[in-house]
Amino acid sequence: MDATVLLTMDRVPLLLTLAWGSSRAAISLAMVSAAWMLSGLTPSPLINGLLPAVASAPMLLPFSARPRSGAALQLLAGLWLLLIAARLMPLPMAFTLAAVLLLALGCQLADLPVQRLLTGSVGVPMAALRTSAEAGRLVGNTLAGVLFPIGKTLLQFSQAILLLLPLAALVTWLQAQYGDADSPVPSMRAATAGFQLAALLQGLLFGGLFGLIPLWVRQEGAGNCFDFAMVLTAYGLGRAAAEALQGRLRLGFAPGYLLLMAALAGTQLLPGWGAVLLFVPLGLLAACSDQRLMQALGPAEDPAMRAQLFVRSACLGGLAGSLAMGLAGQVLGLPGVLPIQLLAFAAGAPLMPRLLPAR
Repeated sequence: MDATVLLTMDRVPLLLTLAWGSSRAAISLAMVSAAWMLSGLTPSPLINGLLPAVASAPMLLPFSARPRSGAALQLLAGLWLLLIAARLMPLPMAFTLAAVLLLALGCQLADLPVQRLLTGSVGVPMAALRTSAEAGRLVGNTLAGVLFPIGKTLLQFSQAILLLLPLAALVTWLQAQYGDADSPVPSMRAATAGFQLAALLQGLLFGGLFGLIPLWVRQEGAGNCFDFAMVLTAYGLGRAAAEALQGRLRLGFAPGYLLLMAALAGTQLLPGWGAVLLFVPLGLLAACSDQRLMQALGPAEDPAMRAQLFVRSACLGGLAGSLAMGLAGQVLGLPGVLPIQLLAFAAGAPLMPRLLPAR
């Protein structure tokens, strides 16, 4: 076989993995930008808490997998958000939430079948996809902070659309190589059956934590979108470090949760960048906990399906957590939310090991 052809074939998995990472960067950039835009449209903690809840909702529904339709919906959501940023849409709060719902629905339709084709038919290792996804999220979070001072939300959403284009090319290539990519995947419904209680609890805790961060940065920290993005970037760096360690950091759930609680409390004691940097160990500890929970699911013939079960459980918890903290913030005010969050982590420390599935 010609050496040029062999080189091209070797590059295909890398290019496809990069396209997957680009789509994760686009989703993160769009979500972060939408969250910041919403926090500027309304000071209501409840409405701001609705955004992560809306983003989690499609994961809980048993849609048939349709990659091309999902990729198209993601592009449409990006254009919708761009129109809102340009002040060309009425009812911006409602339409921002609707656009986020559309974006999340597009991910739900496309993500699982694309992952299954990449890991199964193409032979891309699941670890490579996870690493690409974490790197993409990190890039997306960083871009949200870098682009905002230059061109505000207009530049953020336009760049998110550009980063989504490789996903459309990826889906088109997969369809050409492996058949009709828009046909429903029968086992999709198996990924939407049941929940993992431990993952649900973790989603509940972190959904409550991150649901109000943009409003907290804006109101309590007197920060801007760059500050908000740097908080998420620091958190993403911690998650990337955990991925690089590949489970070598062994820490029980109870000590991990107590350290999470201590780091979260420390963000209120340290000024400026000191508080931001504490989100690095927060991300590290959270990702290590995710890895342990994934291992607790046991071996699976389809790693993407196992990951989908975990993500679906965490999404249900995240939906409940963001709504609960949004309601608490509406009633008690933002300063009253942090003590509740700290108590929740303290209560989760002894409870988490009891919720793990029997092996």
